[in-house]
Amino acid sequence: MEKNSACPPPSKGNMITILSIDGGGVKGIIPAVILSFLESKLQELDGKDARIANYFDVIAGTSTGGLIAAMLAAPSLDNAKQPCCEAKDIVPFYLKHSPYIFPHMTGIFGWLFNILGIIKMAIGPKYDGKYLHELINDLLGDTRMKEALTNVVIPTFDVKCVKPIIFSTFKARHKPLKNARLADVCIGTSAAPTFLPAHYFETVDNTGASHSFNIIDGGMAANNPTLVAMGEITKQIKRKSEEFPETEPLDYRKYLVISLGTGLPEHDIMFDARNVAKWGILRWLGGEDTMPLLNMFFHASSDMADTLVADLFRAIGCSHQLLRVQDHNIPIGAISNDLSTEDHLQQLVKIGENLLNKPLSKEACEENNIDPVPNLHDHVTYADMLTRYAKLLSDERKLRLQNMKLDANPSTRET
Repeated sequence: MEKNSACPPPSKGNMITILSIDGGGVKGIIPAVILSFLESKLQELDGKDARIANYFDVIAGTSTGGLIAAMLAAPSLDNAKQPCCEAKDIVPFYLKHSPYIFPHMTGIFGWLFNILGIIKMAIGPKYDGKYLHELINDLLGDTRMKEALTNVVIPTFDVKCVKPIIFSTFKARHKPLKNARLADVCIGTSAAPTFLPAHYFETVDNTGASHSFNIIDGGMAANNPTLVAMGEITKQIKRKSEEFPETEPLDYRKYLVISLGTGLPEHDIMFDARNVAKWGILRWLGGEDTMPLLNMFFHASSDMADTLVADLFRAIGCSHQLLRVQDHNIPIGAISNDLSTEDHLQQLVKIGENLLNKPLSKEACEENNIDPVPNLHDHVTYADMLTRYAKLLSDERKLRLQNMKLDANPSTRET
């Protein structure tokens, strides 16, 4: 890794560590609550300067998850060795700015505002994106992908090429045309169709040639980017990258993965075929502050990736190294990606807090592909699981730092 990397190379430890964050608009508040808790546990173990980026070889994020990934990994203007945001800053960021990114009117004129929004979506994006673009540009500035403190992986979809485009710190170091500004990538991966306009930007390679991108929401390719992150690492290993010199391409036993979802609706209020069979295009695309077609598409994408990763880890006997944090029972009124009323945003904060402290039933463990963990009490919560993973991450980082010191001073090694 480059010298400003916050995470010591995995070759100096035992594991390859991945953090993955799903897309979900304002529902990014839910994983933000989880990340704040995780970082607080790391700070209890390693001091107040501990940051998420210090512990993960890759932070992957799609759409709103991509923005969170960038906030956790982009260097601060004041201290290039620390990220621009602590995990605890992310929830207040959403609470402050979401009402301006997704303007929403309540009260006597609220119904009229919603009708106008639906009409607007028929002829163009529901929101112009100007506030979001200015906000991300101010936050990330001209920081490039390769300047992130740890490897960042962000899926997007190029409408001109009609294919997924994966931006990553790995590619930025080897392919100058992919060394885009983090701000451009975040704006692009957040451009959900019908909600926000597609994003056009250009990069210049080392020969001076310009390359253009025409990007929309990364959820069109991978709303849960866990598999994408694992694939990017596998490519680096096959390339004989100095970051992973002692790892085989398919040695997934070395992986430690935390994957964060943005919530799924309650089972008893999900749509059934008898109702859906009567829907036309307008009902599929809108109603009750939800977009059923888009939500189902993104949820299916996330769950498929979750299932595939869980099956892989279970097959190699490493389920204890994979943690998927997902609430499968959020109220139907909370599944909107763009409802930015104060009540709704606070409801999402509460959902995240409740998720941390809710005992994991057998059913919940099966839904989230969590296997029983030895030495934890019967009423295990996500807070318990995250506390355990914080200890694993802390131990891994300490091992890497110790080995790096020994490499720097070979005379201190025991003979």
